[in-house]
Amino acid sequence: DMIKVNDNFTLLSPSYLFSEIAKKVSDFQASHPDARIIRMGIGDVTRPICQAAAQGLRRGIDEETREDTFRGYGPEQGHAFLREAIARDDYKARGIDIHPDEIFISDGAKSDTGNIGDILSAQCRIAVTDPVYPVYVDTNVMAGRAGSLQPDGRWDRIEYLPCTAANGFVPALPVTDPDVIYLCYPNNPTGTSLTKAQLTEWVNYALSHHALILFDSAYEAYISSPDVPHSIYEIDGARQCAIEFRSFSKTAGFTGLRCGYTVVPRELEGVDSKGNKVNLRQLWLRRQTTKFNGASYVVQRAAEALYTPDGHRQIADTIAYYMTNAAMLRQGLSQAGMELYGGIDAPYIWVKTPHGMSSWQFFSTLLERCHIVGTPGVGFGPSGEGYLRLTAFSSHQVTREAVERITHQY
Repeated sequence: DMIKVNDNFTLLSPSYLFSEIAKKVSDFQASHPDARIIRMGIGDVTRPICQAAAQGLRRGIDEETREDTFRGYGPEQGHAFLREAIARDDYKARGIDIHPDEIFISDGAKSDTGNIGDILSAQCRIAVTDPVYPVYVDTNVMAGRAGSLQPDGRWDRIEYLPCTAANGFVPALPVTDPDVIYLCYPNNPTGTSLTKAQLTEWVNYALSHHALILFDSAYEAYISSPDVPHSIYEIDGARQCAIEFRSFSKTAGFTGLRCGYTVVPRELEGVDSKGNKVNLRQLWLRRQTTKFNGASYVVQRAAEALYTPDGHRQIADTIAYYMTNAAMLRQGLSQAGMELYGGIDAPYIWVKTPHGMSSWQFFSTLLERCHIVGTPGVGFGPSGEGYLRLTAFSSHQVTREAVERITHQY
């Protein structure tokens, strides 16, 4: 007999959304070799890591080359020097009590948001905002929690919570009593955010329904609105119902270095199949110590350096740079008569497709007419149809040129 595979993988689309986009762009470039393509699709940064991080890397490398400071296997949860810096600057500085032992260093938020399902029952009912980062849905398909794909593009065991212009991109509370709710705010892909009052409703819902919120705050550093929380733990009761995921990728240009972290509060509990209470932090620790050997030591030294005064200042400069691009895109596209959202507390612009085009039609039109790559909204879920995502991660010069190309055409 041939090797039997995990059937759940065969239910997925053969290619990841961004792989599909890359193939279309590659084909276009091959047939238009002279076209200078501006890539504003995949959410990758363009500015180099800051000098503080570079110095941290060099420190780590130097320590690894000397016998007296060499480090081999580190603690799977991450080195104390980094966890303590995170607890101090990301939480205690905001009046939030998070202990270093509740922080788990990883190679990025994508890994953790995908792997967290390992500690959850295959029977858990899932709810996602729609549109949504594809990893949340796809990893639940892989784990067998999604059910069957319906003709409308939804999985029948997942509750979709539409975020559209009609509801101001604020999702309604679930109606199917899910066990696990994925929230990403500031949001990828719409670039919109929730106020403290709006997020409080979700925490209260989770507490009253014994649900777990998986809160992806990878873009918290881009928040400028005073009433938008940087962490779900700013909300009373969130320690009893939420796991938070953070990333240095978009904050500090670590998309290539790979480092992030997850917070699992000590109070979080679930139940096993016999109804016995089980501590989620202990389960995640067990999972990580078995399946993960920790993020690279030198990269953790680079991340630690982000928490120095120089690191804080240099990161703030980079984020201000990208948000200047976001403002440029908002202004230029609005002047071109386009309807758009986001770009205030997040580096994403969510553009309504003109003339009733589908997401993929607008993607193709933008590529063919303007030589600009965006991300079709429908790739993020059914409610993303009729939208396209643009990122603010280019240079000022490239962003200006992209705006000129679009306004010239529209």
